[in-house]
Amino acid sequence: MSDRVTVLGVGFDNLTFTDAVETAYSMIKHERAHTIVTPNSEIVYAARKNPGLTDALNRADLVVADGIGVVYASRFYKTPVKCKIAGIELGEALLKKLSATGESVFLLGSKPGVAELAAKNLCGKYPGLSIAGTHHGYFEDDDSIVELINKSGARVVFVCLGAPKQELWMTRYAPRLNARLLLGLGGSLDAYAGISKRAPEIWIKLGLEWFYRLVKQPTRIGRMLALPKFLFAAMVDAAKRGKV
Repeated sequence: MSDRVTVLGVGFDNLTFTDAVETAYSMIKHERAHTIVTPNSEIVYAARKNPGLTDALNRADLVVADGIGVVYASRFYKTPVKCKIAGIELGEALLKKLSATGESVFLLGSKPGVAELAAKNLCGKYPGLSIAGTHHGYFEDDDSIVELINKSGARVVFVCLGAPKQELWMTRYAPRLNARLLLGLGGSLDAYAGISKRAPEIWIKLGLEWFYRLVKQPTRIGRMLALPKFLFAAMVDAAKRGKV
Protein backbone atom coordinates (compact mmCIF):
# COMPACT_ATOMS: atom_id res chain seq x y z
CA MET A 1 0.00 0.00 0.00
CA SER A 2 1.16 3.49 -0.77
CA ASP A 3 1.82 6.28 1.68
CA ARG A 4 -1.23 8.43 2.22
CA VAL A 5 -1.51 12.10 1.37
CA THR A 6 -3.73 13.85 3.92
CA VAL A 7 -6.09 16.54 2.62
CA LEU A 8 -8.31 18.24 5.21
CA GLY A 9 -7.99 15.28 7.52
CA VAL A 10 -8.67 12.56 4.94
CA GLY A 11 -5.81 10.34 3.81
CA PHE A 12 -5.59 9.44 0.10
CA ASP A 13 -3.52 6.56 -1.24
CA ASN A 14 -1.02 7.94 -3.74
CA LEU A 15 -1.43 5.50 -6.61
CA THR A 16 -1.70 5.51 -10.38
CA PHE A 17 -4.94 4.21 -11.86
CA THR A 18 -3.31 0.93 -12.89
CA ASP A 19 -1.89 0.43 -9.40
CA ALA A 20 -5.28 1.15 -7.86
CA VAL A 21 -6.96 -1.50 -10.01
CA GLU A 22 -4.32 -4.09 -9.16
CA THR A 23 -4.48 -3.21 -5.46
CA ALA A 24 -8.27 -3.52 -5.48
CA TYR A 25 -8.15 -6.89 -7.22
CA SER A 26 -5.52 -8.24 -4.85
CA MET A 27 -7.87 -7.59 -1.91
CA ILE A 28 -10.24 -10.27 -3.17
CA LYS A 29 -7.64 -12.90 -2.28
CA HIS A 30 -7.58 -11.98 1.41
CA GLU A 31 -9.56 -13.58 4.22
CA ARG A 32 -11.59 -10.56 5.30
CA ALA A 33 -13.76 -7.93 3.68
CA HIS A 34 -11.83 -4.89 2.48
CA THR A 35 -13.41 -1.51 1.71
CA ILE A 36 -12.61 1.05 -0.96
CA VAL A 37 -13.90 4.63 -0.86
CA THR A 38 -13.78 7.23 -3.61
CA PRO A 39 -14.30 10.67 -2.03
CA ASN A 40 -14.38 13.87 -4.02
CA SER A 41 -13.91 17.41 -2.72
CA GLU A 42 -17.58 17.71 -1.73
CA ILE A 43 -17.38 14.59 0.44
CA VAL A 44 -14.09 15.63 2.05
CA TYR A 45 -15.50 19.07 2.82
CA ALA A 46 -18.62 17.52 4.35
CA ALA A 47 -16.46 15.22 6.47
CA ARG A 48 -15.09 18.23 8.35
CA LYS A 49 -18.39 18.38 10.25
CA ASN A 50 -19.03 14.65 10.29
CA PRO A 51 -16.50 12.75 12.45
CA GLY A 52 -18.19 9.47 11.59
CA LEU A 53 -17.65 10.03 7.89
CA THR A 54 -14.04 11.09 8.43
CA ASP A 55 -13.43 7.93 10.43
CA ALA A 56 -15.08 5.74 7.80
CA LEU A 57 -13.00 7.27 5.02
CA ASN A 58 -9.72 6.89 6.88
CA ARG A 59 -10.47 3.34 7.98
CA ALA A 60 -10.99 2.20 4.39
CA ASP A 61 -8.34 -0.09 2.95
CA LEU A 62 -8.04 2.00 -0.21
CA VAL A 63 -8.91 5.70 -0.58
CA VAL A 64 -8.72 7.25 -4.05
CA ALA A 65 -9.28 10.84 -5.17
CA ASP A 66 -12.47 10.89 -7.24
CA GLY A 67 -12.31 14.57 -8.09
CA ILE A 68 -9.89 17.01 -9.69
CA GLY A 69 -10.43 19.33 -6.71
CA VAL A 70 -8.73 16.82 -4.42
CA VAL A 71 -5.79 16.57 -6.81
CA TYR A 72 -5.42 20.37 -6.85
CA ALA A 73 -5.78 20.61 -3.05
CA SER A 74 -3.13 17.95 -2.46
CA ARG A 75 -0.59 20.28 -4.10
CA PHE A 76 -1.01 22.74 -1.21
CA TYR A 77 0.46 20.05 1.05
CA LYS A 78 3.51 19.62 -1.22
CA THR A 79 2.73 15.92 -1.57
CA PRO A 80 0.37 15.82 -4.57
CA VAL A 81 -1.57 12.68 -5.37
CA LYS A 82 -0.58 11.22 -8.71
CA CYS A 83 -3.94 11.51 -10.43
CA LYS A 84 -7.70 11.60 -10.20
CA ILE A 85 -9.17 8.09 -10.04
CA ALA A 86 -12.87 8.15 -10.83
CA GLY A 87 -14.77 5.52 -8.89
CA ILE A 88 -16.91 4.63 -11.89
CA GLU A 89 -13.77 3.91 -13.92
CA LEU A 90 -12.13 1.95 -11.13
CA GLY A 91 -15.27 -0.14 -10.76
CA GLU A 92 -15.49 -0.86 -14.47
CA ALA A 93 -11.81 -1.78 -14.74
CA LEU A 94 -12.32 -4.23 -11.89
CA LEU A 95 -15.40 -5.69 -13.57
CA LYS A 96 -13.35 -6.31 -16.69
CA LYS A 97 -10.82 -8.31 -14.67
CA LEU A 98 -13.57 -10.20 -12.85
CA SER A 99 -15.18 -11.19 -16.15
CA ALA A 100 -12.00 -13.08 -16.97
CA THR A 101 -11.48 -14.69 -13.56
CA GLY A 102 -14.98 -15.70 -12.50
CA GLU A 103 -15.36 -13.92 -9.15
CA SER A 104 -18.95 -12.74 -8.76
CA VAL A 105 -20.34 -9.28 -8.00
CA PHE A 106 -23.37 -8.00 -6.12
CA LEU A 107 -24.83 -4.63 -7.16
CA LEU A 108 -26.46 -2.66 -4.34
CA GLY A 109 -28.05 0.76 -4.72
CA SER A 110 -30.01 3.28 -6.77
CA LYS A 111 -33.74 3.17 -7.47
CA PRO A 112 -35.69 -0.08 -7.93
CA GLY A 113 -34.86 -1.68 -11.28
CA VAL A 114 -31.66 0.26 -11.91
CA ALA A 115 -29.26 -2.35 -10.51
CA GLU A 116 -30.92 -5.03 -12.65
CA LEU A 117 -30.57 -2.90 -15.77
CA ALA A 118 -26.96 -2.16 -14.91
CA ALA A 119 -26.31 -5.89 -14.47
CA LYS A 120 -27.79 -6.61 -17.89
CA ASN A 121 -25.71 -3.94 -19.58
CA LEU A 122 -22.49 -4.93 -17.83
CA CYS A 123 -22.91 -8.63 -18.64
CA GLY A 124 -23.46 -7.68 -22.26
CA LYS A 125 -20.34 -5.54 -22.26
CA TYR A 126 -18.18 -8.05 -20.39
CA PRO A 127 -19.02 -11.63 -21.43
CA GLY A 128 -18.21 -14.01 -18.61
CA LEU A 129 -19.04 -11.50 -15.87
CA SER A 130 -20.97 -13.12 -13.03
CA ILE A 131 -23.56 -10.96 -11.25
CA ALA A 132 -24.49 -12.83 -8.08
CA GLY A 133 -27.39 -10.57 -7.17
CA THR A 134 -28.86 -7.07 -7.11
CA HIS A 135 -30.93 -4.91 -4.78
CA HIS A 136 -32.07 -1.30 -4.82
CA GLY A 137 -30.85 1.20 -2.27
CA TYR A 138 -34.22 1.99 -0.70
CA PHE A 139 -34.11 -0.61 2.05
CA GLU A 140 -34.71 -0.27 5.77
CA ASP A 141 -33.67 -3.69 7.05
CA ASP A 142 -29.88 -3.82 6.92
CA ASP A 143 -29.76 -7.34 8.33
CA SER A 144 -31.79 -8.72 5.45
CA ILE A 145 -29.43 -7.09 2.94
CA VAL A 146 -26.39 -8.58 4.68
CA GLU A 147 -28.08 -12.00 4.57
CA LEU A 148 -29.00 -11.57 0.89
CA ILE A 149 -25.43 -10.67 -0.08
CA ASN A 150 -23.98 -13.54 1.92
CA LYS A 151 -26.40 -16.04 0.39
CA SER A 152 -25.48 -14.81 -3.09
CA GLY A 153 -21.87 -15.88 -2.60
CA ALA A 154 -20.58 -12.65 -4.12
CA ARG A 155 -16.89 -11.93 -3.67
CA VAL A 156 -17.28 -8.24 -4.54
CA VAL A 157 -20.04 -5.76 -3.66
CA PHE A 158 -20.60 -2.43 -5.37
CA VAL A 159 -22.24 -0.29 -2.67
CA CYS A 160 -23.90 2.62 -4.46
CA LEU A 161 -25.89 4.36 -1.74
CA GLY A 162 -24.38 7.84 -1.96
CA ALA A 163 -22.24 9.60 0.62
CA PRO A 164 -22.14 9.42 3.57
CA LYS A 165 -24.55 6.48 3.75
CA GLN A 166 -22.42 4.07 1.72
CA GLU A 167 -19.21 4.78 3.65
CA LEU A 168 -20.92 4.38 7.02
CA TRP A 169 -22.75 1.26 5.84
CA MET A 170 -19.59 -0.43 4.62
CA THR A 171 -17.71 0.36 7.81
CA ARG A 172 -20.49 -1.07 9.94
CA TYR A 173 -21.37 -4.18 7.97
CA ALA A 174 -18.13 -5.25 6.28
CA PRO A 175 -17.21 -7.49 9.24
CA ARG A 176 -20.47 -9.42 8.80
CA LEU A 177 -20.14 -9.96 5.07
CA ASN A 178 -18.54 -12.97 3.41
CA ALA A 179 -17.55 -10.85 0.42
CA ARG A 180 -13.90 -9.87 0.24
CA LEU A 181 -14.21 -6.43 -1.34
CA LEU A 182 -16.73 -3.59 -0.97
CA LEU A 183 -16.53 -0.51 -3.17
CA GLY A 184 -18.46 2.69 -2.45
CA LEU A 185 -19.34 4.01 -5.90
CA GLY A 186 -22.07 6.61 -5.43
CA GLY A 187 -24.21 7.03 -8.55
CA SER A 188 -22.21 4.65 -10.73
CA LEU A 189 -25.10 2.20 -11.16
CA ASP A 190 -27.12 4.89 -12.95
CA ALA A 191 -24.28 5.31 -15.43
CA TYR A 192 -23.78 1.55 -15.84
CA ALA A 193 -27.52 1.26 -16.48
CA GLY A 194 -27.38 4.02 -19.10
CA ILE A 195 -29.74 6.28 -17.17
CA SER A 196 -27.16 9.01 -16.65
CA LYS A 197 -24.34 10.02 -18.97
CA ARG A 198 -20.80 11.05 -18.10
CA ALA A 199 -19.12 14.03 -19.68
CA PRO A 200 -17.43 13.54 -23.08
CA GLU A 201 -13.88 12.20 -22.74
CA ILE A 202 -12.26 15.51 -23.67
CA TRP A 203 -14.01 17.25 -20.76
CA ILE A 204 -12.85 14.51 -18.41
CA LYS A 205 -9.24 14.74 -19.61
CA LEU A 206 -9.26 18.51 -19.11
CA GLY A 207 -10.51 18.10 -15.55
CA LEU A 208 -13.75 19.86 -16.43
CA GLU A 209 -16.27 17.07 -15.80
CA TRP A 210 -17.67 19.11 -12.91
CA PHE A 211 -18.32 22.04 -15.25
CA TYR A 212 -20.02 19.80 -17.81
CA ARG A 213 -22.36 18.55 -15.11
CA LEU A 214 -23.12 22.11 -14.10
CA VAL A 215 -23.95 23.10 -17.68
CA LYS A 216 -26.26 20.10 -18.01
CA GLN A 217 -27.77 20.56 -14.54
CA PRO A 218 -27.70 24.22 -13.47
CA THR A 219 -29.50 23.23 -10.26
CA ARG A 220 -26.18 21.73 -9.10
CA ILE A 221 -24.77 25.23 -8.56
CA GLY A 222 -25.34 24.99 -4.81
CA ARG A 223 -23.30 21.81 -4.62
CA MET A 224 -20.61 23.20 -6.92
CA LEU A 225 -20.04 26.12 -4.55
CA ALA A 226 -18.49 23.61 -2.18
CA LEU A 227 -15.46 23.32 -4.50
CA PRO A 228 -13.98 26.82 -3.95
CA LYS A 229 -14.82 26.56 -0.25
CA PHE A 230 -13.01 23.22 -0.14
CA LEU A 231 -9.93 24.56 -1.93
CA PHE A 232 -9.73 27.59 0.36
CA ALA A 233 -10.12 25.41 3.47
CA ALA A 234 -7.39 23.08 2.22
CA MET A 235 -5.03 26.01 1.53
CA VAL A 236 -5.60 27.36 5.05
CA ASP A 237 -5.13 23.91 6.56
CA ALA A 238 -1.90 23.35 4.64
CA ALA A 239 -0.62 26.76 5.71
CA LYS A 240 -1.27 25.92 9.35
CA ARG A 241 0.69 22.73 8.91
CA GLY A 242 3.56 24.64 7.34
CA LYS A 243 3.12 23.02 3.95
CA VAL A 244 2.44 26.11 1.85
